[in-house]
Amino acid sequence: MSFEIKDRDLLARIGNLQTKSGSIETPVLLPVINPAIQPIQPKVIQTTFRCPALITNAYIIKKHFNEQATNQGIHTFLDYTGSIMTDSGAYQALVYGDVEVTSKEIVRYQEDIDTDIATILDLPTGWKATKERATYTVNETLKRARELTEIKTREDILWVGPVQGGHHLELVARSAKSMGELPFQIHALGSPTPVMEQYLFDTLVDMILTAKMALPLQRPLHLFGAGHPLMFALAVALGCDLFDSAAYAIYAREDRYLTEYGTSRLGELEYFPCSCPVCIHSEPEEVMNMEAAKRQEILAQHNLFVSLSELKRIKQVIIEGRLWEHLELRAHGHPALLKGVKNLHKYAEYLEKQSPVTKKRGLSFFGSVDLARPEVIRHRKRLLARYSPPQKARRLVLLPQTQMKPFHKSREYQRALKRLIREIGDAIERVHLCTYAAPFGVVPVELDEVYPLSQHEITTPLDSETLAYVASQIERYIAVTDYEIVVVLLDQEMWKGKVRASCEDACKKKYVPLRVVEAKSPWDEDVVGDLAVALSNTPPAGTQPNEARLT
Repeated sequence: MSFEIKDRDLLARIGNLQTKSGSIETPVLLPVINPAIQPIQPKVIQTTFRCPALITNAYIIKKHFNEQATNQGIHTFLDYTGSIMTDSGAYQALVYGDVEVTSKEIVRYQEDIDTDIATILDLPTGWKATKERATYTVNETLKRARELTEIKTREDILWVGPVQGGHHLELVARSAKSMGELPFQIHALGSPTPVMEQYLFDTLVDMILTAKMALPLQRPLHLFGAGHPLMFALAVALGCDLFDSAAYAIYAREDRYLTEYGTSRLGELEYFPCSCPVCIHSEPEEVMNMEAAKRQEILAQHNLFVSLSELKRIKQVIIEGRLWEHLELRAHGHPALLKGVKNLHKYAEYLEKQSPVTKKRGLSFFGSVDLARPEVIRHRKRLLARYSPPQKARRLVLLPQTQMKPFHKSREYQRALKRLIREIGDAIERVHLCTYAAPFGVVPVELDEVYPLSQHEITTPLDSETLAYVASQIERYIAVTDYEIVVVLLDQEMWKGKVRASCEDACKKKYVPLRVVEAKSPWDEDVVGDLAVALSNTPPAGTQPNEARLT
């Protein structure tokens, strides 16, 4: 197997997965094909929709078309020349309690029909499973996975090793670690469908990332049953490379119309909010009056178009380095999805380790959710662990952020610097100028142009969580440095007392004198003059941190 990664953002990657039938660009959606009930024929899916791969169920085919598929081969049987993945019947076992096939039989059958990507007969955990039952499903799935090397007879088929455990995360981690030690080319997260059907996206985040952190990163990860375009961005951002969807057909049978931000009933639509080849040539009322089979076909085509379109959009934002912005946009399409995105803060350190350090574009910050962004986490970690102030710098001056970036090139900053040089002369060498700014916290002048400290835009006024975060970073920075005095120029209107309080707490703990320069317009000439006065006066010996201040 060859899996080559071309672009990355967060845990997402654009890659090429090579099968014996061709190359698949990931992330990829595999439309589910049911030969018995199929509104769009596989050949149309390949030629009109240009899908490089699809998925079908080997168990169902064996049960209903056994020798026909064996004699013809799965590609001829489906009239499709792209890559074909087959599931083993595990989902049917979850729904109906059992399947009429053994693990060995389904492995051999998938080889006999000449599939490209095959799946072992795992035992799904399901959503309602007790821990005892979940443990059994994990152990049984691992047992069957270890038996694969003794059963399979071909080396040109890619095999999927499913991870089980359901919402029992410790079992998911154990399952993923053990499955990752086996020679599978692809892995899959089992039992997510009930979680997604209930819109438990915070739980889905836990399940995916628990598995992801324990699996080999170089192997693609398949997310079973991820059929709604609303959540594609989340799944891709978490590192899922392949999806299968029957939703495009199932929703069509129920007269449901998919969009990238939700689902609508056909009968409730006055207009089609889409310009796909289906919607551009028809109106909702016209489609509603069609006979059932034709209506189902039309809706299935639209649903597939919008799903594939969303994946293309996701690939483009990965290339541009804007996946987080796109993810946050989609998250506001449903409260449950936003809850899932907020859950990323628990995994912020892991996301930071795997995310690119630089990007082709600047960043956009909208609120406290963005505090979990890898770039914010990376600045916090590196500033505290890798940065040291200039050797001669003994006096810290904290200046508020300006609209212009880099901050040190702003008119306000340059005017303040000139005034300080005029007032204190050569003593400026002992002054260290830093900016306190959202969302990063403290930005030393030496780092001001380092990406993305000056390559970002942020929404103001700041929310309370962002105010508190920046204030906490100021306090931590003062705590790990050894300045003789701290002088802070306050922008009280923006920071609501948070910066002042953090400086007072940090200086009190360090027994470092603090001087606060405060005014309604912090960059006025007179205020900057007060800043110079605060710096030019040496604090008396034994001065307590908050005794020497200008207010």
